[in-house]
Amino acid sequence: MKIVFMGTPDFAVPTLGALLKAGHEVVSVVTQPDRKRGRGKSIRPSPVKSYALKHGLNIIQPECFEAGSISQLTELEFEVIVVVAYGKILPEEILNIPKYGCINVHASVLPKYRGAAPIHRAIINGETESGVTIMQLDKGMDTGPMLNQEKVSISDTMTAGELHDHLAQIGAELLVKTLECLPDLVPKVQVSSLATYAAMLTKEDECLDWEQKANNVVNRIRGMNPWPGAYTILDNKRIKIHQAQVFPFTIRNSCPGTIVETNNRGFVVAAGDEKGVLVTMLQPEGKQKMSAADFLRGYVLSPGTKFKSGGEKHA
Repeated sequence: MKIVFMGTPDFAVPTLGALLKAGHEVVSVVTQPDRKRGRGKSIRPSPVKSYALKHGLNIIQPECFEAGSISQLTELEFEVIVVVAYGKILPEEILNIPKYGCINVHASVLPKYRGAAPIHRAIINGETESGVTIMQLDKGMDTGPMLNQEKVSISDTMTAGELHDHLAQIGAELLVKTLECLPDLVPKVQVSSLATYAAMLTKEDECLDWEQKANNVVNRIRGMNPWPGAYTILDNKRIKIHQAQVFPFTIRNSCPGTIVETNNRGFVVAAGDEKGVLVTMLQPEGKQKMSAADFLRGYVLSPGTKFKSGGEKHA
């Protein structure tokens, strides 16, 4: 099948690779323009562009879809557009170009978690199940009819990064299977009353609120790992918390955010429900990620020390 592929981040790369491996002809790759990336903020290509360059594929990088960039597509001969985390809503004019429309790989079991951050939000909200939906794009935000779905379980230790990589592979395989029988598939309309929205992450999402239940704090840490990271404040400096678990014992008469115990694995912070959070992996501001046990060897944290919570100002 002749395909135009649209995608930008790492999540999209496995699908592009799977299309090539399956023998499909990718006539062009559309990805976002090179941006400033990484610590040095140097101009770098997207992961999809880097992959496309290695495989000698034609690349189009419109800043936005205007008459010129749309005409570039209309001049190509193809049957379907495959879209995976491209990063922009496509105008209706593009949706109507290919014979089989625009097919999207979305990282949730639609209609749940429509929107920009389905992987992060699913883990932050403590979901035990996620998955991938192959759908036809329409004018709405992830509202189009569904062609295929596959569900996966989320363990209570899985991070957003781990779920991301798992769903990227599953999505790639499911998309190829879907294309094999695309002409015969009958799209299934989403039940809008069951829809939920996965809003884009904000700076406020990164800050831990120790007033929350311990399980909610741990879920947020998992859901922000490895990017952008969940943090707390100690001595007016940020400490990113990368790994933690609910402490199995009841904690009474301790203010949320207060360290109640240190041990050979890390330290326990009181949450808002008489339970604690055992922190085992962290990253002090300006330093590398390390185990909480190593951190304690160079920084004295005594019981009673208090972290600033989500509602408190970072001075």
